[in-house]
Amino acid sequence: MSEKLSVLVTGFGPFPGAPFNPTMPLVKRLTQLRRPAFDDVKLTSHIFRVTYDTVDRELPELIARVRPRVLLMFGLASRTAHLRIETRARNAVTTLVADAGRRRARKGSIVDGTDATMFGPHTAKLLRAALATGIDARASRDAGSYLCNYLSWRAIEAVDKTDGLQLAAFVHVPLIPRQGTSLRKGTERITLEDLVDAGEALLMEMVKLARRPLSSRA
Repeated sequence: MSEKLSVLVTGFGPFPGAPFNPTMPLVKRLTQLRRPAFDDVKLTSHIFRVTYDTVDRELPELIARVRPRVLLMFGLASRTAHLRIETRARNAVTTLVADAGRRRARKGSIVDGTDATMFGPHTAKLLRAALATGIDARASRDAGSYLCNYLSWRAIEAVDKTDGLQLAAFVHVPLIPRQGTSLRKGTERITLEDLVDAGEALLMEMVKLARRPLSSRA
């Protein structure tokens, strides 16, 4: 039997200003999916603590241990009411907001040099896959300057430097109601079920793309 295609799905825990992070239940649900399309896929989940040190330590460890060919990452954009498919990571990090470990970045860039780095043309196909589920999804060129953008940058670096890791994507999700709670009046109500449906479509698209030759993924 051939080795299963390894897929790593990640989210983030709570952070200052966001005691509930919907990426935690989303990642759990996605990696528990049982579908014929995933019979030869190994789904692994991971939740990052929202600190720069955690990302720098755990992402390389996960890649070495899980050996994913696909990396699908989720983060919370609490001020956005729609799903955001990030197309790039900015060479920017905020020095004003501390992470969950109360650490602030010392400078406003991640590395010296380029302003941004791209995930790749596959993000257009991911957007189409998400839209096909009926969710409000849009392409984004700005992943912010906090941990979501920082993880995106490190993930793109890993694709460029790591044998085996072929595709990475980062998706920002909106804040959704916790069980027994509601969002403020007038807020578009995307539910966890909506996110799971869109996440499943994204997973299937990335698995399909990972099985194709590099030249046909655009």
